[in-house]
Amino acid sequence: MNVQFDRYYRYDELTAVLQHWAAQYPNLCKVASLGTSFEGRDIWVLILTNFATGPDSEKPAYWADGNIHATEVSASTAALYLAHKLLTQYGQDNKVTYALDSRAFYIVPRLNPDGAEWALADRPKYVRSSTRPYPRTDELDGLHQEDVDGDGRILQMRLKDPNGSWKPHPDEPRLMIPRDPDEPPGGNFYRLLPEGRIKNYDGVLIKGAPPLQGLDLNRQFPVFWEPNQHGAGYYPGSEPEPAAAMRFITDHPNITGSVSFHTFSGVYLRPSTKAADDTLPTSDLYAYKRLGKKAEEITGYPAISIFHDFKYDPKEFIKGTFDDWMYEHLGVYAWTCEIWSVQRQAGIKEYKYIDWFREHSIEDDLKILKWNDEVLNGEGIVEWYEFEHPQLGTVELGGWHNFVTWRNPPYQLLEKEVAPLADFAIFSALVSPRLEWYDVTKQSHGRVHHLRAVVHNTGWLPTNISKRALEMKVVRELEVDIKLPDGARLLTGQAKTMLGQLNGRDHKGQFAMWSDDSTSERAKVEWVIEADPGSVVEVTAVHPRAGTIRQTITL
Repeated sequence: MNVQFDRYYRYDELTAVLQHWAAQYPNLCKVASLGTSFEGRDIWVLILTNFATGPDSEKPAYWADGNIHATEVSASTAALYLAHKLLTQYGQDNKVTYALDSRAFYIVPRLNPDGAEWALADRPKYVRSSTRPYPRTDELDGLHQEDVDGDGRILQMRLKDPNGSWKPHPDEPRLMIPRDPDEPPGGNFYRLLPEGRIKNYDGVLIKGAPPLQGLDLNRQFPVFWEPNQHGAGYYPGSEPEPAAAMRFITDHPNITGSVSFHTFSGVYLRPSTKAADDTLPTSDLYAYKRLGKKAEEITGYPAISIFHDFKYDPKEFIKGTFDDWMYEHLGVYAWTCEIWSVQRQAGIKEYKYIDWFREHSIEDDLKILKWNDEVLNGEGIVEWYEFEHPQLGTVELGGWHNFVTWRNPPYQLLEKEVAPLADFAIFSALVSPRLEWYDVTKQSHGRVHHLRAVVHNTGWLPTNISKRALEMKVVRELEVDIKLPDGARLLTGQAKTMLGQLNGRDHKGQFAMWSDDSTSERAKVEWVIEADPGSVVEVTAVHPRAGTIRQTITL
């Protein structure tokens, strides 16, 4: 099967791709179901690791998901590309090979299969997330976004209106610009609306109807959850898709970090949504910032704080999001990657991600239109054309083809956009803690044996990952167990030794003169054993986030 990254896969095709990979790479890939969606579709997860070096559950793991929001289908592509790179570059790329030998990846290309299937249908319907009706089960009067002319696109409608808020650009009629505040009525003005139908139109009033499908599955997680948050659902995890993700993640305490692919803005977002940076533990903030610098270096996407730089409303914060839950409750460094920025493609470098849509210069619009004409051959914007609307009569349809221009990368630019995102995900997996044997020695005197085992964390992050994990008491200590043969007994030492947490290298700074290079990433256990010479003991070191290692010693 030739998997391509210049298109968006529908559910059956995506399922076939995943099953093909599992069959083609059985030593590296398994496919499983997290559960089923509202409409009964399996939510697939790829489990990727070199199974010859141990099961996924005994290795540090990285979570990646995409397409929790229905129309953000390039998020699925980013997740697929990550899996494709890991599978096809194993044995060829040193970092990929090391990653699969020593770590595991849990990749969910489409967390919300129902909503994406609606968005990709021949006659699409765009909803925020789930296709479940919420908070009502009946549709209210007003304008409902819809592909009214059946051409497979949902564009805009414009109506001549002497009191309209928009007018064509004098030199570029495809482009609609705001009417000046002091312009009197009666000019060449228009009212701009989403393409759609109006339920129970009275011939006078056009009001936007709330969508029948009003859930936002990325407001369903228990952190900061409140019922007044738009799209929050009936309670945290009331919907099957986020509930399935939470169940899998909590069942896999080896997960050490995550990225959720969304669109759009061309940026990596980090918690907290609720509070300023100075509320984070200092060590966590430093780690997040250092990881963010690497994200920008690899992908070109800036890494920013949601609270400081990505608010939809400056006086409100978003509640119940996945990345907040992963960091605040589980204590792992979680990112939301917003794929794609039309502004940056057009050469607009310095702009505020959300505020730009509230106010920007007309010159920016012209730059974007120029980019559309030169790079997309003009296909990103549709010239206005007349259509007999069932309620409004003659209107014009046109404007930006938002789905594959603003919301998602155009097909021909898709692979180039998502490819670097896989590299940062692999980097993020490889900074995780990793438990290894530093030294295992024995000294024997007849039936008395002295055994010493030293373990160390060879990863960059500490075994607990973050200070927040310790505060929340969600990560267990390192445990070392010794298993004795029949007839043997411990003279000193314990069958189970608790060793707390091991540091990584994240705290050691970048200035050699004042670097703390103590051996805080190591721990030692010693036993004196009485046993017959030639007896075999097994020592096992386990940390839920750093892995499980075993050593067999002949006395």
